[in-house]
Amino acid sequence: MTNLSGAVSSEKPLAGRRIVVTRARKQSGGLAQRIEALGGEVIEFPTIEIQPATSFIDLDQAVRQINAYHWIIFTSVNSVEPFLDRLKLAGKAVVDLRQAKVAAIGAETAKRLTAAGIVVAIIPSRYQAEGILESLDPPALAGKRVLIPRAAKARDVLPATLRDWGATVDVVEAYRTVAPTFDAAVIREQFQNGSVDMITFTSSSTVSNFVQLCGGDSLAALVGAAAIASIGPITAKTIEESGGRVAVMAREFTIDGLISAMIDYFGSGKY
Repeated sequence: MTNLSGAVSSEKPLAGRRIVVTRARKQSGGLAQRIEALGGEVIEFPTIEIQPATSFIDLDQAVRQINAYHWIIFTSVNSVEPFLDRLKLAGKAVVDLRQAKVAAIGAETAKRLTAAGIVVAIIPSRYQAEGILESLDPPALAGKRVLIPRAAKARDVLPATLRDWGATVDVVEAYRTVAPTFDAAVIREQFQNGSVDMITFTSSSTVSNFVQLCGGDSLAALVGAAAIASIGPITAKTIEESGGRVAVMAREFTIDGLISAMIDYFGSGKY
């Protein structure tokens, strides 16, 4: 929304901006709705799909012996549903987790766990694996058993560090992330003709898959003049390694933090 002088209304700070959302379709709604509520036009281009684990054998085995774990760490909201489903299929309930402390990587994950009746002991101030590690007491992990249900492919800094601290860590596949298969010609054309103002990335996988889907060129060449927004430093590192330059990075590594950074960027007059 603009006033007669052409300035953007404070109520619609993203008015007139065309923004690409690369998050998985089932998760993109919150981000897309926020952008649209602030006046922006969303171009959905999901570069990631959340799919069931290739096999639930390891997760089922972990669930059957759930009372053996001292800690259960959820590094994504995507791992919560499959964990709860396999828990139920094993004839167990949330009450069977009472001996374990639970850590959630962020507010969204913690909210889903709490809704299921699970008490979350740790939500780090930094919503990433390093934040979880900072919230733990290394000596207290020695000799403890830790379960991490997560994506088939993920960073190993969390389990590797916990093992260095003397913990026994079981990393089990709860879901997979894959790149969709579709023709990216339309989205490439929009970047090439300069009709996109910004592209948002919420994980390293969304970055890598975007480059793969759009032809494998450098990220900077693919997006042209569009600004690149990152949800946090891990994603930002992947952006840079893919040949892109981060123009916007959330200070708080959440969707709210990303939205706030986008508003600040467009309101600064830099673009």
